Amino acid sequence: MKNLLISIFTILTATLLAQTGHVLQGAGAVNFSMGGAGTALPLDPTGALQWNPASITAFDRNEVGLSVAYFTAAPSVYAKVTQPDGQGGTFEISGTTDDEKGASPLPTLGAIFAKPDSKFAFGISAFGISGFGVDYPATTDLPTPDNPNFNPNASNPLLYPQTMGGFGHLNSNYQLMQLGLTAAYELTEGVSFGIAPTFNYSSLLIEPVPIAAPSEKGYPLGEKASALGIGAQAGLFFQLPTGINFGLAYKSPQYFKELEIEGEYLDGSAAPATNFKMNYPAIFSAGAAYTHEKFDFAVDYRMINYEKTDGFEKTGWVIGENGFPTGAVAGFGWKNVTVVAAGLQLKMVEKLPIRLGYTYSSNPITEDNVFFSSAAPAVIKHAVQAGFSYKFTDNLGIHLTYHRGIGEDVTGQLMNPMMITADNPLGKVPGSEITSSMHTDVVLLGVSYGFGK
Repeated sequence: MKNLLISIFTILTATLLAQTGHVLQGAGAVNFSMGGAGTALPLDPTGALQWNPASITAFDRNEVGLSVAYFTAAPSVYAKVTQPDGQGGTFEISGTTDDEKGASPLPTLGAIFAKPDSKFAFGISAFGISGFGVDYPATTDLPTPDNPNFNPNASNPLLYPQTMGGFGHLNSNYQLMQLGLTAAYELTEGVSFGIAPTFNYSSLLIEPVPIAAPSEKGYPLGEKASALGIGAQAGLFFQLPTGINFGLAYKSPQYFKELEIEGEYLDGSAAPATNFKMNYPAIFSAGAAYTHEKFDFAVDYRMINYEKTDGFEKTGWVIGENGFPTGAVAGFGWKNVTVVAAGLQLKMVEKLPIRLGYTYSSNPITEDNVFFSSAAPAVIKHAVQAGFSYKFTDNLGIHLTYHRGIGEDVTGQLMNPMMITADNPLGKVPGSEITSSMHTDVVLLGVSYGFGK
């Protein structure tokens, strides 16, 4: 098995990309319960500020919204390799490993400042737009002489110790916070324009460091690193007297400085610093909504542009000056993602609106790059949400939402740069397989307060 998975360190890179690249389906308890549909239906401050800065002109008073989401992902990775049996035949080694990381809290805060007699509205937002990680323990059931009970059907070769050509314990923790300052203006009755610069902070802990080419000492363990980023968003919001709304919004890429990751090898010796640049993708949103005395309905379409984002655009292996692969990844080749979100709010019971939401997302991962994204693909194809609010007074309300996301299994082959040929440019390992699976559960609790009308 030695050298079979020489490039296994790339899996953690893909894990981080999958998580930081993964765009949360909603912002706050109210917007999440609508499936994330909010480009044309500003029900609360956080959803309006997240998806369409122009829509905050629909508010006629100051309002603050705060939510905390407890996000649990359940990724697992299955791997299989085929080995010679020493008698002219072959046998298989395979196993599935489940993530052991617990729930991750994600805070969301939005405040809107507006007056009924003013064409201007302003807002400030602070979102945890990504904050996940993985914790895959190292495989302990190993094919060694001192393990007579070795079970080849319950031994994940991806997570073998580095000395056996595997990856060992895989652990990551990434957090991305975003601050937005929003201004909107009603150009004419029913038509508004909004813009918001965005400021970002990201922190990253990776063990081992995935983007450092392995040395004779193996792969280094990284220390926590951080980076600052900047971007912007703009939007248009249309309200018709019939209760029909339309919205358009664009979020630019979030441009980050390079992460400079210090670390050490398994033997305790210092490793060279590793630099890594990873931006957040641009998002285009279009939405329509209908508001009625008894119900509200909204639908959004989004395109997430991974194909033009640093860290996602390129694919394959880095080739050194000597013409041989270094074992580093050139990129991950993710495809653009299409998202359709729909939500229904029922207002039949006074002070107790009930909301139902559904979200569909296409899959950016193909069989050719599933190896680079197998640890936590973060691809939730179908998601359903349900939530409600209770209004204690006209000013104060609480909100509770539950989300269930069902991922799409993705299957491909292991990759090894030592196996690159003209006919096999990705270095696919014959007789190998990787399958990644995941589902998510999110519980969100929020509170909103309006004042100053």
